[in-house]
Amino acid sequence: MAKGYWVSVYPAISDPERLTAYDKLAGPAVQAGGGRTLSRIPSRGGRVVAHEAGITQRVVLIEFDSFEQAVAAYESEAYQKALVALPDGFKRDFRIIEGID
Repeated sequence: MAKGYWVSVYPAISDPERLTAYDKLAGPAVQAGGGRTLSRIPSRGGRVVAHEAGITQRVVLIEFDSFEQAVAAYESEAYQKALVALPDGFKRDFRIIEGID
């Protein structure tokens, strides 16, 4: 079964500190849904080299055991509460994608 991934790219964050409330709710919601954070750049000392139209702002990659699990975690009550905590003044490109076996 192919894995599922959440890919979040934040091209504009006017106040990174305001993401704290979202992070506190989203982290446990992702874990409860079976997700594992594989990368969170640029925090935690991670490195990034942007090419073409790439950005160096926050990028988050989360892995789930299946695509269906990734969708269910997004639709969960816990994660929906986290979404409400997202602050105004930032942009996010969020996708759920299916991995290759």
